[in-house]
Amino acid sequence: MGFGPLESHHTRMRILLTRPSSALILLILDACIWLQRTDVVDFRNRVQDIPSQFIYDVYDYVVIGGGSAGAAVAARLSEVCDWNVLLLEAGTDETFLTDLPYLYPALQKGPLDWQFETEPNERFCQGMRGNRCSWPRGKVLGGSSVLNAMMYVRGNPEDYDEWADLGNVGWSWRDVLPYFVKMENVRDPNIAGRPYHGTTGPLTVELFRNYTTLQAMFLEAARELGMKLSDEINGPDQLVFAPLHGSIRDGLRCSTAKAYLRPVAHRKNLHISMDSMVEKILIDPKDRRAYGVLFRKGNRRQYVLVTKEVILSAGALNSPHLLMLSGVGPRDQLQRHGIRVIHELPGVGQNLQDHVAAGGGVFLIQNPHGNTPLSVRLFEVNDVSTARDFLFRNQGRLLAMPSCEVMGFINTKHNKPGSRRGDVQIFMSAQSDISDGGTEGMAGAGLTYDYYARNFESWVYHDSFLIMPLLMRPESRGWLELPSANPYDKIKIHPNYFAIERDLDILVEGLKFGVRVAKTSVMRRINATFIYDAQHGDTCHGIVGDDFFKCLIQHYSQTIYHPSGTAKMGPATDPMAVVDSQLRVHGIGGLRVVDASIMPTITTGNTNAPTIMIAERAADLIKYAHLPALVREEHYRQCDSIDYQYHPTTSNTVPRVTHTTKTMP
Repeated sequence: MGFGPLESHHTRMRILLTRPSSALILLILDACIWLQRTDVVDFRNRVQDIPSQFIYDVYDYVVIGGGSAGAAVAARLSEVCDWNVLLLEAGTDETFLTDLPYLYPALQKGPLDWQFETEPNERFCQGMRGNRCSWPRGKVLGGSSVLNAMMYVRGNPEDYDEWADLGNVGWSWRDVLPYFVKMENVRDPNIAGRPYHGTTGPLTVELFRNYTTLQAMFLEAARELGMKLSDEINGPDQLVFAPLHGSIRDGLRCSTAKAYLRPVAHRKNLHISMDSMVEKILIDPKDRRAYGVLFRKGNRRQYVLVTKEVILSAGALNSPHLLMLSGVGPRDQLQRHGIRVIHELPGVGQNLQDHVAAGGGVFLIQNPHGNTPLSVRLFEVNDVSTARDFLFRNQGRLLAMPSCEVMGFINTKHNKPGSRRGDVQIFMSAQSDISDGGTEGMAGAGLTYDYYARNFESWVYHDSFLIMPLLMRPESRGWLELPSANPYDKIKIHPNYFAIERDLDILVEGLKFGVRVAKTSVMRRINATFIYDAQHGDTCHGIVGDDFFKCLIQHYSQTIYHPSGTAKMGPATDPMAVVDSQLRVHGIGGLRVVDASIMPTITTGNTNAPTIMIAERAADLIKYAHLPALVREEHYRQCDSIDYQYHPTTSNTVPRVTHTTKTMP
């Protein structure tokens, strides 16, 4: 069997028509969910935004950012009923459509996304518009746990032992494992009883649903290549291939807003303010202590004071940005923009790490038993039967994960011999750049139409699968650059991918692994063929080999949305450390950073679960610091009774307020 490009002369029109038709279907689906799926609407438990006039003058804690970490730490701090906590989130509440796993790529580049882009660089993203990589980040309650692919990966034990070896006491694998157990509500009966998993935490972990027949073939191909198979990726041995677990509840996304905030949003001592853009942390320049937060809610600028601590959980891009705007960071950057230097910390915004991926690993296939496709094609999902399956049966393709059906970790020849910590993560997906009509590649990742047309257009909607390798431990380090003193100007991102050639060499080995997958006996049965081996034009002219792979990677460089390390944790003896092992900002009192920016080195695999773990541990560190004699939860007055719900339309449920909030002119 051979392949040939599609005969239609209207390929471009077919691609262009996919997105508007999909947008219309999403609008209709959203309306149908409102009418039919009360569990998704979840009206009684949705977080209610507190109006400006009901925000107190003073709080014990202000948490900046209601994302993956901020939502968790705010909920945990409000367990102490004598503490008042304000959570400030720049975005709004999550929508109905964010619950559906299959739709996550459609959420990016929209109002729930900060829509960051990297600065141009000739080493990467050459196939992207303006040579800029798209870096989606969640601007929504729940943060990037609302936009991401929901993959639940805790990292390798060696990641955390490495943190401890760098001088961060209390962050070894033995120290952090109890917090993973605490946060988990594992519902897969095959793994729930294992001692390293939890079943009573707020974050629900399940297997994704609605896999294709390709999943079994992926696993068999991995076995044929000598890889171990497992029923989970988070077990003692992580050099395995396994089906995918995610932060999923009954098949639907379980964001940190759903997991942590909705159950406790009724608490009197927890106020959640959305549409609240923080402009500055107020720090006394004399005693160098944080005492308040300046923010804008809607068109009204306000500030609140803090008696105990400000918790900065704005993410690996916005947290260092806010530190610099507040006078904490590299002296040269602050002075360049006329910002008073309250405390010089040269490490703020440095040490940027990410799991860069090689896109475009598309393999053409053919079903030997008929014309029924083995993969998932977007136009087949955009039909009434798919919506009906979800609306009335809670099943079907909308509950599936489009980006990965099998995940694994491998060692390349560049890793340490005998290492139990893989240097490449592999995604195996039943949907590719051609089966979705360019939706994720062009609309999501930002590929130019010229690049997509040259490399993929001839095969659009052909039966295919995708193998995507991700670099786990980059040696290259990027940085963030302050653009101005205006908090509404986005931080400039320099990821510095492939500054060290070894990083590129490792990803080349990842692509080679994908080619080997296609040559296994199970894949030969479906005539798996690397798309660049088929006859058609491509950007990286030449024979498939190392140089070809390097060209491919440098054109189709793709973030998997794991920026970290930009306010790294380390001892005071480390001149580039920003926070200590208690997550307190060096040299500044009353200020902690709690999010992925504190990671000294990036974890192995997806970073959302480790970020939530950081929040869980931070909450305990804060409790122990301010309640030194009360080292166990049962020893302090817990705020467990939920007897309060604020409804904007109900006049007899006014919160207890003693002062109106100060408003800045």
